[in-house]
Amino acid sequence: MKTFAIAGCGHLGKIVCRAYKDGLLDGYRLVAACSRKKEDAEALASDTGAKAAASVDEVISMKPDYIVETASIALLKEFAPRALEQGISIIPLSIGAFADSSFKAEALKAAGQSGARIYIPSGAVGGFDVLSTLALIAQAEGKPVKAGIHTHKGPDSLKNTPLYEAELQEKEKTVFSGSTAQAIALLPTKVNVAVASALATTGPNAAEAQITSVPGFIGDDHCITVETEGLRAVVDIYSATSDIAAWSVVALMRNLSSAMVFF
Repeated sequence: MKTFAIAGCGHLGKIVCRAYKDGLLDGYRLVAACSRKKEDAEALASDTGAKAAASVDEVISMKPDYIVETASIALLKEFAPRALEQGISIIPLSIGAFADSSFKAEALKAAGQSGARIYIPSGAVGGFDVLSTLALIAQAEGKPVKAGIHTHKGPDSLKNTPLYEAELQEKEKTVFSGSTAQAIALLPTKVNVAVASALATTGPNAAEAQITSVPGFIGDDHCITVETEGLRAVVDIYSATSDIAAWSVVALMRNLSSAMVFF
């Protein structure tokens, strides 16, 4: 039986834990949960037999097979290389961290040396299989490839960011256009999905990102496009809430433990 821990005990971490309690993660045992607030970790771990760890260092010392991160880019950067060095695989939701080329290189080096893995869940998007396949074909045949994501979201979700302005409540407007690396630098908690799709295709510096604010819009609509000569793929996913991100972690873990694996 594989063991796992949850780093981050907010809404998304609770969804993963609930799936575990409901028997949807057969073949796994939750051994620890940690959070900035000890009481949050205690609440999440209750009735599971897992330990409410005082820190992510304590989680690493327990040597689980996987650490599921549902907290923040800052926390992921703090612990991921050390966990990977210890042979602990990670399943991160703060995928925007990997737009930082230095951090990505450090994490990949640690994983390569220990044999651990970084499993990128689909989050609020998906289709990584066909996206990466098209990018691979283009690379193998020496053809140019273009990749990008266009996200529609409501203005309220942009409040307390550099992109928000009052007129967005009344007028549809494209508020960002640039690379996904630029997008995650500007909005570190808003565009992890853009970085995830970029990692599967042309990389955060080459993949384009566009954000359009729509008055009254609820949730997010992500349209990802990858195109090369003779091939084009479009993945368009709408979600009213962020719950799908946590459920994608559950789906990934079920896939990892299944005799039939979907890529």
